[in-house]
Amino acid sequence: MLILVASGVAQDAISLAGSGSNLVAPLYSAWTSEFAKQHPGVQVTYLPVGTSQSIKTILAGSGDFGGGEIPLSSAQKHDGERPLTQFPTILVAIAPIYKLPDNPQVRFSGELLAEIYLGNVKNWKDPRIAKLNPDITLPNLAITTVHLSGFKGSNYILTDFLSKTSAEWKSKVGRTASPKWPLGIEINRSQGMVAKVSATPGAIGYVELTYAKRTDIGYGSVQNEDGEFVRPTVAGILSACTESEKSLPDDLGGTLVNAAGKDSYPLASFTWIYLPASGLAPPRSRALKDFWIWALSDGQEIARGLGYAALPANVAAKSAKAVNSIH
Repeated sequence: MLILVASGVAQDAISLAGSGSNLVAPLYSAWTSEFAKQHPGVQVTYLPVGTSQSIKTILAGSGDFGGGEIPLSSAQKHDGERPLTQFPTILVAIAPIYKLPDNPQVRFSGELLAEIYLGNVKNWKDPRIAKLNPDITLPNLAITTVHLSGFKGSNYILTDFLSKTSAEWKSKVGRTASPKWPLGIEINRSQGMVAKVSATPGAIGYVELTYAKRTDIGYGSVQNEDGEFVRPTVAGILSACTESEKSLPDDLGGTLVNAAGKDSYPLASFTWIYLPASGLAPPRSRALKDFWIWALSDGQEIARGLGYAALPANVAAKSAKAVNSIH
């Protein structure tokens, strides 16, 4: 197909295909749609197939980019079919969601969430929940845990936090994108998680913040490293990033989970894009750079408009440097 660009010269349209996490699918859909309007010579497709499948695809040398909430290891970056680079595109947060009468704002600690998902706390009237929530009338209602199936970025963020706050969770399950859940209902995607929790009195689950903002479910505050209970908000997510930035590696592949700081939300994370570092044909390399540099600049305003926490300017600049390094 030929596209006429502003200069009047005909050029072949370039189609870029990427895949990744379902967590940021609404945002990436908005990005690809808006970018296509502004740059008709480049069409970008994003398939929310999940972090696991996306990593497998990009490691096998297929697709133009991958993405997810799990940073690549050094081996993954250097030992696959082609060298890869990674960079954050946005900040996300996992929020505990639940279905209770009047959906009060429940407080959770990492230890309490671990006890619930281990099956040690089975009823919302349990004294361990009541101790953190003295101002709430808790119902005598059985807890139904709902979790995501398979290899998911949301699982990785949640289990990272639970492993840092519960010795029992760390020893029995650990930090993993594909936990061996002791109990609970298994759901494949975030949309399904929200629907199941909403339809099940007493249910508890976890989703990215943008999925949690519904009137038919509640989402709680979580105790952070400084002992403060913090609701998932853009401000709390940005605080976690700011507090963690000095300790992050050069490729920004480190965790933001359980960051220090009284205002930091403890279940915050980057979401990353994985790109071939070299070996691309020049037109495809330019198109990839154009899209992701746009996403790291104009695209951040779209992210804010959709309720996501945009990258701080200095982090976005580091991401742009990684994008510009590909060739």
